[in-house]
Amino acid sequence: MRLRALLETDALGLRLLGGEDELDRTVRGVMTTDLRDPSRYLSGGELVLTGLAWRRDTEDSEPFVRILAGAGVAGLAAGEAELGDIPGDLVEACRQHRLPLFAVNETVAFATITEHVVRQVSGERAGDLAAVVDRHRRLMTSGPAGGGPEVVLDLLTSDLDLRAWVLSPTGRQIAGAGAPLPGPLGAALAGHHLAATRTGRRGPHRAAVAGTTYSLFPIRNTGRGAVPAARDVRESVLSDWLLAVEADASDWPAARLDLLQGVTQLIAVERDRRDAARTVRRRLAQEVLELVQAGAAPAEIAARLRVAAPVLLPGLGVAPQWQVVVARVDWSSGDQVGAGDDIASGPVAQALLEEILVDPAVSGPDSADRIAVAHTGEEAIALVPLPTPTTVAADPGEGAAGDGDADALDADPGLHADALLASVREPLSAGLADDGRLTLGVSAAVHSAEGLRGALEEARHARRVAAARPGRVCAAGHHELASHVLLLPFVPDDVRRAFTARLLDPLRDYDRRHRAELIETLEAFLDCDGSWTRCAARLHLHVNTLRYRVGRIEQLTGRDLSRLEDKLDFFLALRMS
Repeated sequence: MRLRALLETDALGLRLLGGEDELDRTVRGVMTTDLRDPSRYLSGGELVLTGLAWRRDTEDSEPFVRILAGAGVAGLAAGEAELGDIPGDLVEACRQHRLPLFAVNETVAFATITEHVVRQVSGERAGDLAAVVDRHRRLMTSGPAGGGPEVVLDLLTSDLDLRAWVLSPTGRQIAGAGAPLPGPLGAALAGHHLAATRTGRRGPHRAAVAGTTYSLFPIRNTGRGAVPAARDVRESVLSDWLLAVEADASDWPAARLDLLQGVTQLIAVERDRRDAARTVRRRLAQEVLELVQAGAAPAEIAARLRVAAPVLLPGLGVAPQWQVVVARVDWSSGDQVGAGDDIASGPVAQALLEEILVDPAVSGPDSADRIAVAHTGEEAIALVPLPTPTTVAADPGEGAAGDGDADALDADPGLHADALLASVREPLSAGLADDGRLTLGVSAAVHSAEGLRGALEEARHARRVAAARPGRVCAAGHHELASHVLLLPFVPDDVRRAFTARLLDPLRDYDRRHRAELIETLEAFLDCDGSWTRCAARLHLHVNTLRYRVGRIEQLTGRDLSRLEDKLDFFLALRMS
């Protein structure tokens, strides 16, 4: 039954206080609680009845409502017997989390509402209950463990005549029954889904593309053992899969919606299984990254790469070339820089980079198996192996490479920044909305462990170049960089020490004596491209305090941070320290 039907029954004594736009939600059960955290007893779709005994002050309402919304309940009905009028803080919390709120007249017992809901839900399901249970049983026995998401989607086609596809957040098809979904259509559907999710609306979302209506179901594991729901939708919106069904689910009966929700749960288990399989590759990337950043000996890094190569390129037998890709996702709120600082951006960038690096043209095994991505702080760093070009031989019948056809061979193998984002820019821009940015940098290919440090610096600097450009999704490659980035790792140690000591030692000494954090201020100031307001917001300082610190840096070093040459010297000193 729908929430709307409850208002049409006068005997229930319900009065709507908020959530008019959500009254088409399906009610699948009812629960009465006065627990502060009833999440362990919720499975989604319930009408929750409460006497408000859990509320002691105004600050209790928002956590309670957030728990209900995270569990996917249909609505909340609060009794007026305890407090009289429903508190305004509860009304505001429900509005914030888009949860329909009803007031229950003190003359109506909760048992009356419970009996009515149970009777209605049971009556609506009676005719199709046996068929629904049978389909669920078949899905459970033939699902991911017995053939992957394709088997589940085949059953949807055969049993319900529904065409459906599992899509990544960029619109890449992960599974489907029958004909594959065209790439542009998948990207458009993913964009619709991401945009709707960012508004806070609950799925399924309706999308009309090229005259055809699709229903888009989010795929999240909400069962036992599932990862806790994200505190902020931005922490998961760019990594969740979706189920696209060629149908309009807005007028479906509850039984069919229940079945599709069960399908998404089965596919979510498969998603979790694939994520678990990435653990080894992520750990390899993390180990290599830590060695490179710690300045480990090339022989030690090379030994770790020899371990990684067979995992990422089984059967290769030789050490490949490597590329480094750095990605970062930044969130803000309007003009308020730093408003998204409490969001865990590193894991978001890691999952997103793993998706971006999958080649959509590769069939068969998931080409993400070649990719190892670590995250450190707010950055995601990918270590991508490239097969050596010796496997490509010229066909004598087609003409040899020596015939002068230079375009016949790829003179620059590997990943290219612009190509990586060509097919994903549109859907990701929808997910980033008006408060997010994705920037990405790509290094050149290197042939040995000695080159990885330079490749990492190169990719990071390329990402900074991309960050200086307008747009929600930007990338830059090694072709666009100045040569000093490549040379930094190879400057002799004594030269590096002398250069950095001359510029940074006065600041370190001052910090040690006065706890002034001048080094941290300098790094932030350069990272913000000399913007006083952005840097002050990042450091949580008043602009005048920031100006005082920068002035002290200039006084101690004899440099002028308004001059490009001095900024560059400080940038190099910090990178080499």
